[in-house]
Amino acid sequence: MADYTLYYWPIPFRGQFVRSVLAHVHAEWDEKTFEEIQAMRCASPDEQPVPHVGPPVLIDRAADVSIAQTEAILTYLGRKHELIPGDLVLEAFTHKVIADANDVLYEMTRYNGAQMWSDATWADYQPRLTRWMQIFEDTGRRFGLTPESGSLLGTAEIGIADLTAHILWGTMTTCFPTLRAVLDDNAPALAGLSDRIGALPDQAELQRKSNGNEWCSGQIEASLREVLS
Repeated sequence: MADYTLYYWPIPFRGQFVRSVLAHVHAEWDEKTFEEIQAMRCASPDEQPVPHVGPPVLIDRAADVSIAQTEAILTYLGRKHELIPGDLVLEAFTHKVIADANDVLYEMTRYNGAQMWSDATWADYQPRLTRWMQIFEDTGRRFGLTPESGSLLGTAEIGIADLTAHILWGTMTTCFPTLRAVLDDNAPALAGLSDRIGALPDQAELQRKSNGNEWCSGQIEASLREVLS
């Protein structure tokens, strides 16, 4: 039996953060079908394994625990698998990195798809996107990160912060290759870290299994691809 069950659509986006951690710790997990996810999402809160509006939802089968919300899931897995530093400051920075990543996703999808991208709005957003890259870059630089070596928070081993940064920027620039040059120009150390993590066998296999170059799917991705073209 699988260690975990993941409820998330068959696209990267928020689900990929969870998949990346599960792959990194060599956990076995299964994923529910679109129809099963939709049925649970639409169920009344008292019928859900954990009350939530939408996926991701992770079920830890051994512990019989169900968790919703990306940050909560990553925190749970990070604690369970010792991927969050015990140092109080580094723990706070780990939560900051996850929150920053969620903010970037929210902005890149125009507030979870509430609006679509146009050439004008995309052009206006460029300084903010590069600033986000620089924020991650400077975070790593303060902890000794270089393009060739190091981790985001200066830890000896890869942690939740590193995997989160890799999935955010590595997956985004893989799905939208024209953004890779922007990342290289604004955050070379971050780009190097993402490449090193992406080259690990478990992460490379996860990427290989991804659904083509699809990222967040739907009309919002279509509008993003249009402005990037």
